[in-house]
Amino acid sequence: MAKVLKATDAVIVGLGWTGAIMARELTRAGLDVVALERGPDRDPAADFALPAIRDELRYSVRQELMQDPKMETVTLRHRLDDKARPVRRFGAFLPGDGVGGMGTHWNGNTFRFLPSDHNLRTHLTERYGRARIPDDMTIQDWGVTYDELEPHYARFEALCGVSGKAGNIGGRIQAGGNPFEGPRSGEYPNAPLVSSHANELFRRAATELGLHPFPAPASNSSAPYRNPEGAQLGACQYCGHCDRFGCEANAKATPLSTLAPALGKAPGFRKVTNAYATRVLYDAQTRRATGVRYIDLRSGETYDLPAEIVILSAWVFGNTRLMLLSGIGQPYDPRAGTGVVGKNYCYQIQPTVQLFFKDEELNPFMGAGGLGMVVDDFNGDNFDHADLGFLGGGYISLNSTNGRPISFRPTPPGTPAWGAAWKRETAKWYRKTALVLCEGMNYASRANSIDLDPTYRDMFGQPLLRMTFNFTQNDRAMADYLLGKAAEIGRAMNATIVAPQPRKGDFNVVSYQSSHNTGGTIMGRTPADSVVNRYLQSWDAHNLFVLGSSVFPQNAGYNPTAAAAATAYWCADALVKTYLKSPSPMVQL
Repeated sequence: MAKVLKATDAVIVGLGWTGAIMARELTRAGLDVVALERGPDRDPAADFALPAIRDELRYSVRQELMQDPKMETVTLRHRLDDKARPVRRFGAFLPGDGVGGMGTHWNGNTFRFLPSDHNLRTHLTERYGRARIPDDMTIQDWGVTYDELEPHYARFEALCGVSGKAGNIGGRIQAGGNPFEGPRSGEYPNAPLVSSHANELFRRAATELGLHPFPAPASNSSAPYRNPEGAQLGACQYCGHCDRFGCEANAKATPLSTLAPALGKAPGFRKVTNAYATRVLYDAQTRRATGVRYIDLRSGETYDLPAEIVILSAWVFGNTRLMLLSGIGQPYDPRAGTGVVGKNYCYQIQPTVQLFFKDEELNPFMGAGGLGMVVDDFNGDNFDHADLGFLGGGYISLNSTNGRPISFRPTPPGTPAWGAAWKRETAKWYRKTALVLCEGMNYASRANSIDLDPTYRDMFGQPLLRMTFNFTQNDRAMADYLLGKAAEIGRAMNATIVAPQPRKGDFNVVSYQSSHNTGGTIMGRTPADSVVNRYLQSWDAHNLFVLGSSVFPQNAGYNPTAAAAATAYWCADALVKTYLKSPSPMVQL
């Protein structure tokens, strides 16, 4: 029997980037807000202090800041006729855990999506014709445009003190920035990070090839910075411990470093940690969410928390699973093509090129999460696809991210995987290697989706989420094209050895690729094609809002954090300015 708690104005499930943004905006509007977080609380001053925070074994290999798969995991099958198996250890992607979520252990890459990413089906139809989009490619427009989101992208960049160089301010192309980006209202808050030697080799080669290199936008502050919330960020130390780690210098923007100080002082805000949400309480007759049920992981007690507004911000898997467990919306059936909850699950495809330089000293141990040089010439629809056998693309970059001693051991092709020869080659090439990455987008397809697994359950007896996913022919053709361009850049850098590493075979969850999962509770223009409307408001319960990359109808060739944050600000703005004055559906059909 669940114990019923005192009602609150709003309950938020998940206290990562989007949950923290929404909590800040609602408390600013005077609401009482309770945030439920599955994991523990985190105190950066105590938890991320030197020297313990540089423990690669603890944080990178044993995944201290990530979700524990023994408690809850997902299952995977590649095809609809396969039997799914549980993921026993997270590898390909790394769900976060605890206050701050994945925003605590991210790298800091802070890209805006292209304008065409927001109205993709319309854009491709207008340029290439309707027949060019395959029938099983279930891409669609977001329902909100880049121009509408631009102020919210800018607000998130100001919150994080993003370091970068603008390429398009008000429609005027800026030297040194990304000429393909959508028009911006202003420059980045901070100058770019100090470029590495490897970055400069990439820049010179790309320029010689007629491409347009620019420094990656990074939420690793290049200088001390105070954000609009009054939080003080430090300057990046280039320590090479960003992804999978907290930041002892407070230079990497996270929900803990940028928003938590203000939230901690906000009247009406309360967070409940170790609170495992099991369902949204839903009144199907009145089509309203009435609160959230959760289990206190310390006591085992079950609680019902009534609320006037319910916010889901529990990443792709958490959001979709709660909708399915709660019976809100029609589950997606990939065979029939009906339903929407679980539809358009997307990932990314990331072929790479490892470079080895006999006569260059690259010192990979010095780096930062977002320290990179990028070309966007082959991203999205920035190039003509008329004579190509695929749609889409991705950025190509050289990132000086880390050279940590346990996991960073690149060796040339043909090197034995162990023994004296492997040790010799590792020592020979450690300081002389760099990786060129292709961040390939993933367009939605009919079969790729998520639903409740009919066999496997979590520790409380609830069905696990089941992924049905594999790369499509479009993905593989696009990835091969990007890989060829990346290898061309590598050769122009005069690398001694250029070693392309294509993505072959079925998608696998063993080695890390990207935590850029999207879809499952997608946004759109009608209840027939989406779970939420353009304001991220559920079509089935007007007081239920869903945040994060689960609302993206397809994945872009960028890191998705900035787009997830921008849509969270967009949703919060509509909720505070419109919904609170007249609680009702904000899109009338």
